[in-house]
Amino acid sequence: MIGLLLAVLVVSAAVVFFATSNLVLAAAYAVGLAVLLTGAFVIEQMRSPSSSETEIATDWSVTVAAIEQDGSAVAITDRANRLVCANSAFIEAFGVGSAPPSLPLDRPELEAMTRLAREAWRDGAGTLDEFAANNGSLRWSVAVERAGRGEDHLIWRFGRIIVEASEALEDLDLSGPFGQMLSRAGIETAITTADGVVRQVSAGFAERASGDASATLAGQDFVSVLRSDERDRIYFAREGRGGTPQTLIDVPLREGAENAIIGPDESTSLMLLVDSGVGIGSGWDGSSQAGVAQLDALLAQLPLGLAMTDRDGRFLFGNDAFLRSVEREGRGLPAFPTDLVVHEDKAALSDAVRRHGRGPATSGNMAVRLGSQPEEPVSLGLAGVRGLGEAAVLLSLADSSEENQLKRQVAQATKMQAVGQLAGGVAHDFNNVLTAIIGTCDLMLLRHTPGDSDYDDIQQIRANSNRAAALTRQLLAFSRQQTLRPEILQLPDVVSEVNPLIKRLLGEKISYFVQHDRDLGAVRADPQQLEQVIMNLAVNARDAIQSNARGGAGRISLLTRSLQAKEVIQLGSEILPSADYTVLIVQDTGGGIPAHVLPKLFEPFFTTKEQGKGTGLGLSTAYGIVKQSGGFIFADNVTDKSGKQVGARFTIYFPVHHGEAPRKREAPKPVESSEWSAGGKILLVEDEDMVRAVAERALARAGYEITACPGGEEGLEAITTGGEFDLVVSDVVMPGMDGPAMVRAIRQLRPEIPILFMSGYAEEHLRKDIDIPDMHFIAKPFSVAAIGEKVASVLRAAEAIESAQ
Repeated sequence: MIGLLLAVLVVSAAVVFFATSNLVLAAAYAVGLAVLLTGAFVIEQMRSPSSSETEIATDWSVTVAAIEQDGSAVAITDRANRLVCANSAFIEAFGVGSAPPSLPLDRPELEAMTRLAREAWRDGAGTLDEFAANNGSLRWSVAVERAGRGEDHLIWRFGRIIVEASEALEDLDLSGPFGQMLSRAGIETAITTADGVVRQVSAGFAERASGDASATLAGQDFVSVLRSDERDRIYFAREGRGGTPQTLIDVPLREGAENAIIGPDESTSLMLLVDSGVGIGSGWDGSSQAGVAQLDALLAQLPLGLAMTDRDGRFLFGNDAFLRSVEREGRGLPAFPTDLVVHEDKAALSDAVRRHGRGPATSGNMAVRLGSQPEEPVSLGLAGVRGLGEAAVLLSLADSSEENQLKRQVAQATKMQAVGQLAGGVAHDFNNVLTAIIGTCDLMLLRHTPGDSDYDDIQQIRANSNRAAALTRQLLAFSRQQTLRPEILQLPDVVSEVNPLIKRLLGEKISYFVQHDRDLGAVRADPQQLEQVIMNLAVNARDAIQSNARGGAGRISLLTRSLQAKEVIQLGSEILPSADYTVLIVQDTGGGIPAHVLPKLFEPFFTTKEQGKGTGLGLSTAYGIVKQSGGFIFADNVTDKSGKQVGARFTIYFPVHHGEAPRKREAPKPVESSEWSAGGKILLVEDEDMVRAVAERALARAGYEITACPGGEEGLEAITTGGEFDLVVSDVVMPGMDGPAMVRAIRQLRPEIPILFMSGYAEEHLRKDIDIPDMHFIAKPFSVAAIGEKVASVLRAAEAIESAQ
């Protein structure tokens, strides 16, 4: 309908413009007609409210969240080639104002993209193996497919093509200005294959080898253009001894001995021929330094980390890539290579440098652990260099800083996920045990009165069981498997609720500061769980301040901020997707978090407090609640103007909820009476004997007729053999036929029977995985009174539905 109205508006305005050639008149006519059409549309919608109520607007935020997990740049366009959705990788690569196929590309690439779009609209999919962007500095592949309910959108996936080190060297174009510059410095260059076949040479190399500066020499044997005399001095074969001796340096373009950058059978080498006639004599003083300066100028351009030492192991120079690899950018190199590695590797590295610096020229690799990365061994290449006066050693080290950072992030995420799954499984099993203990205590208390000799002991057992249940809830919170009841709310409302509790906890010596930003977006979260997150962070901040050597005095700040999507892009975070966020910041002056503690901060049971003063579950609980709410939590340290670390800061990002306005939190409704006088027949299915026994006794005491079964197969048989039941109470996870499978089979026979599931997992996760109507849920561990009240409320609701029908 809207499309038809827009079409009428555009066509009418175009007719007026072509009839009158008056743009102002046509625009005025279009505005007037738009008002009339809008009014007609609104009236029509008011007459037919049912259609507008069922129409659901497209929510692209879910799509954005999904494609942010993809490792490629992703964009979605409509029929008009307009950008409707893109992830941060696409925006960073091509800009927010670009939409495929109309990307900022050169004409050939743009035409190829246009053909690809036509192919996708026609055939449903298409691919382009490679195209260049950013003036050829970046290469991409792209796959596009038609999608959508009406196949009216295209999904574009761009993959970055990594240019290997050998390709980067070939892109230097040794026959161009770069090679000419090196030739003037007395350095001739060539790139060869592992078999010694020439791929390309500099113009100076070609002239001295063949007499023709324009010759490529590609395909020739490298050694065929060289000769050596009885003293093993190297000359160009064409010049003979009439030319100047050359120093040959072979730079293998590989990361390790067995790990070639472009494959073990296609590895390449950069051959450097340094003209000894430019002043390279004996020793490293005087003119020989000029030769080193020439090499330094060349090696600075290479993507491989390279450095050189003299025969005694003293550093002569290192290029920028080498400094990045050893994390010494801006500080320069130390005196010796051994100063870069851990203590255990110093002797082996010193021996290796000494061995390659003396005797015949050799090369090899060894694994070392850098002082900056003691947990991650790296492969260090060593090659003896001869002809630059005294012998020297060339060190090579791939710049893997970004790769190592990515590995650490992946390892941390994998570890947190694995620990979360383990914690969730332990909590689920432990909840079964606690259900039996708490239920048994409840049944025993019914036979004892206050003053009995055993009454206080039973109460103590029950109280400690409830404490254990609270710990399991924290484990489930960390593993994102607890039951949440999210609401649309404003963070300042939650903060104001918890402020009085925080002030009482902090005491008189710690000041408490709260500041809220304006125009904060609403968020979707469980208010009670959010209060727990704030309390956990505040308690940790208080403990840090009190343990700091300043008499327990300090300051805790709680701030809220609004963060727009464009500001998120400017942050350059690899974890935080581009979106609007409402940010909660908790900051203290407790001295900060040690660097070795930061990676373990959110792990369950990790604590820096004294034994008996902390469970190690506070921050892990906060982490789980935030992640389960769709948010992100980060920890870092705050420094003063002098750079001194003064405190810790926790920053939580909640995605802004776009939709209904936040409702004011209502007071909890009074619990309805659980009295149910009609009784009923209940099918109880539970594989844990102790839990089944407690639930059976609790429900039988409440007046119900119970049929207990140890598994799903037995429960289904009780129905198929003619059993009449008013309610099915079942566990979810059971060996053999689980609860949901059994219920689906029962519903085929008794579609109206209500279902009550018992589980230690989160209700919202179960409802996502179990699509069964008229399903109710009770969390383990539960008390005798709780299961009785829940069963009564389910039967009451079932009776109300039956009466209404």
